[in-house]
Amino acid sequence: MVSSEREAAVVGAVPTGLFIGGGWREAAGGASVAVEDPATGRTLTEVADATVADGRAALDAAADAFPAWAATPPRQRGEVLRRAFDLLTERAEDLALLMTLEMGKPLAESRGEVAYGAEFFRWFSEEAVRISGRYSVNPAGGSRFLTMKQPVGPCLAITPWNFPLAMGTRKIGPALAAGCTLVVKPATQTPLTMLALAQLLAEAGLPPGVLNVVTTTSTGEVVEPLVRDPRLRKLTFTGSTPVGRKLVEQSAEQLLRLSMELGGNAPFLVFDDADLDAAVEGAMLAKMRNIGEACTAANRFYVQAGVAEDFSRALAERMGALRIGRGTEDGVQVGPLIDSRAREGVAGRVAEAVGAGARVLTGGEAVGEQGYFFAPTVVDRVPGGSRLLTEETFGPVAPVVTFETEEEALHLANDTEYGLVAYAYTRGLDRALRVAEGLETGMVGLNQGVVSNAAAPFGGVKASGFGREGGVEGIEEYLSTKYVGIAAP
Repeated sequence: MVSSEREAAVVGAVPTGLFIGGGWREAAGGASVAVEDPATGRTLTEVADATVADGRAALDAAADAFPAWAATPPRQRGEVLRRAFDLLTERAEDLALLMTLEMGKPLAESRGEVAYGAEFFRWFSEEAVRISGRYSVNPAGGSRFLTMKQPVGPCLAITPWNFPLAMGTRKIGPALAAGCTLVVKPATQTPLTMLALAQLLAEAGLPPGVLNVVTTTSTGEVVEPLVRDPRLRKLTFTGSTPVGRKLVEQSAEQLLRLSMELGGNAPFLVFDDADLDAAVEGAMLAKMRNIGEACTAANRFYVQAGVAEDFSRALAERMGALRIGRGTEDGVQVGPLIDSRAREGVAGRVAEAVGAGARVLTGGEAVGEQGYFFAPTVVDRVPGGSRLLTEETFGPVAPVVTFETEEEALHLANDTEYGLVAYAYTRGLDRALRVAEGLETGMVGLNQGVVSNAAAPFGGVKASGFGREGGVEGIEEYLSTKYVGIAAP
């Protein structure tokens, strides 16, 4: 168990102002907003609550810093990211504790996020020196073609609360490697990790103004003027589909480059030829990572009739045995949901499904006298049309539905507006390929419950957004292509 003295020291080491132009400042109006520990409901600290003027100042700093940063040699940009990777690795314990305190996930998962998030800095430190173009001859003769890649310009990055570090590094890493500058607006619920990251990047040698962080409760008011400002050239957002749609509309005025990582409703398919033990293990990873508060979380479990009872029983046993508690406590595997609204939403969907005939195999209710805890839950016999199946449930709930044929499984899996990720368990190679090709998602986990990796392209289709983060594709989101026609010598 972590001592309260250490918790106070870790929180107290984080600057609570706005990071603009390489320095820390109060909000223009002097306002602040409380950051809550979702395991206790108590206030950890307060951070600056930015105004429209503060957002404009942050973009001023990013725009002023852009020419020099874009002209910085790629190796130097990469070395800043590599030093930041080393610092993240050295300070993993403090950053993990900070994340657990403000977001709620168990320390073991926070440590995993630090390692995962840091990897984006290492990966893109290496990609910075691999930005390249091409030279070719006009097929008709008479000229030459020179194609080059250049940074798109100042960027606005809006990050969510569920992965406070990794969703930041996944955007900051490629942007800095490409030569772009940024204004980052972290989620109001979990700003401390991003503020600590900004402090760390400055220590790693990032020049003033290249990265700016603005915390605010007035997100719409602060963000919209930036989106409509002609100096901004790219918007990258991770969050809900409704908010993403609104941002896309606002961005049309300036025809911004966009990366939208939006909602998910991931299906998890288990065929009767699957390794059932492996499928249950994968289901635990896909469902319970981050307390189920992840866009990649398995949200709908479709299990072939021949193995449905065995799978449901085994999954319920595993889910029911998980230890619930404050993430700083030893042995805790399930922390609280982010706030009371999140818990009420999860509880309401479960109650609605049960009222329509679903059967609770384990869990199904809120637990604890303080904080926002909900018991890991498995329900089967879930009727079609239930919100547990049609909407994204950000919580530890696994609804199980039985299917008969492969065609039916694909139909059920694709019967959603979302298309981020899907999971499938089968021993058959032919079936695995058919299913992977037939799923309408940007990512597929075949016989594995985790797909996220800094070296792979992360992103979805349909209402789950567009653009890719990570992999060799990730840096392309921050680069523009310029063609130069050269008269033949």
